[in-house]
Amino acid sequence: MKAILDTNVVISGIFFGGVPQAVLEAWADGKFELCLSPLIFDEYLRTCDRLAESNPGLAHLEVLATLVGNGTLIPDPSEVAEVSADPDDDKFMACARSCEAIVVSGDQHLLDVSGWEGVEVLNPRDFLTRLST
Repeated sequence: MKAILDTNVVISGIFFGGVPQAVLEAWADGKFELCLSPLIFDEYLRTCDRLAESNPGLAHLEVLATLVGNGTLIPDPSEVAEVSADPDDDKFMACARSCEAIVVSGDQHLLDVSGWEGVEVLNPRDFLTRLST
């Protein structure tokens, strides 16, 4: 199974743990293929860098290097359709459409557009349930 992780899942998994961390661990255990694009990785990096300023000592760069080094890099689409109420979220849907992946997100804007162009959006808990079946 292929999946795109929204930034909120990656950030929560790195900095706060819980279910998002379990999603990252499932990927590390080879339970799904992580897909990402340069635009998505850039958002991961910018957001992590900003949070790391107030949380020194966390090894976010190592985790991000592992994600990009072991994930499947998908080229950024030449056009990103307006899909959700938050235009910053559209890159996740476009990437998922291009590689036929599920989007994993806790963001209501993305959850609201699940089904667009056949792209399913699951929250982290539901995604882990799907992986276990």
